[in-house]
Amino acid sequence: MRWLLSLVLLLSSACRGPGDEIVICGETFRTGTSVVLWTDPGGYDAYQTGPRFSEPKKGERPSRRYGSRQNLSPGVAQRARAGGWSLADLKETVHLFVLHYDASGTSRRCFETLQDRRKLSVHFMLDVDGTIYQTLDLKERAWHATIANNHSIGIEIAHPGAFPQPGHPAMRRWYDKDDEGVFMKYPKFLGKPGVRDEDYIPRPARPGLLTGKIHERAYWQHDFTDAQYEALAHLAAALSRVFPKIELDYPIGPAGRLFRSNLSPDALHAHNGLVGHFHVQRNKRDPGPAFDWNRVIDRARELR
Repeated sequence: MRWLLSLVLLLSSACRGPGDEIVICGETFRTGTSVVLWTDPGGYDAYQTGPRFSEPKKGERPSRRYGSRQNLSPGVAQRARAGGWSLADLKETVHLFVLHYDASGTSRRCFETLQDRRKLSVHFMLDVDGTIYQTLDLKERAWHATIANNHSIGIEIAHPGAFPQPGHPAMRRWYDKDDEGVFMKYPKFLGKPGVRDEDYIPRPARPGLLTGKIHERAYWQHDFTDAQYEALAHLAAALSRVFPKIELDYPIGPAGRLFRSNLSPDALHAHNGLVGHFHVQRNKRDPGPAFDWNRVIDRARELR
């Protein structure tokens, strides 16, 4: 029962504070990086049926932001209906780890957008300081990537986004320079950033504005932070240890490099490993051209 799991996690989190464990089918697995669970103080709970940061609108009814995994093999579906998810059945079902940037800049703002405004969900959020937030048990079907939801785990990486022009106004709102180079600032409209390490100054891992094509269109983007790359590699390694079908690899194109467009439904179903949101949907470009796939994959393989 979910309430019993939540009670156990709540009691344990009250004693330990944030640790490095993620929760899968009620079991905990270590990652080697900082993880805040939905039951931890300061965590983000996607099991809530109402907004987190505001009062419900007049007449608004409670509603779930997640669902149950569908389109399963007959045996798995029957067992899930009868007794809930087993880890063995989840391992058979999940084969994709979908990477997003949140276009919100911080995980707090991301959860506000998903929970309060769009009534969507994602399993993990990764803040600029490298803190990972888990909002749901991975047995749940989070609503983050349309046709990939049934067979995937999703993560929103805090980042302002990629833009069609190098001098885009939104980019100027989010970035500035000091004696050490470019850093990400928090615009006033953001309000409270909510970053756990309040003294952390987010700086792109690689200097300069990076560009590349997604769906054959050029975009410009500042890099993610070193802390985010390290935390993501730890999480990817942990997921690949638990889920054999999540291989530490990404879609490869005809030239032997990262495939930079959406996959057909058949190709997406056949791929086992990491994918970007742009691999799932033609109208998406996250995690963007600056994302260093090889850095994450190589480091995750070392950790694994």
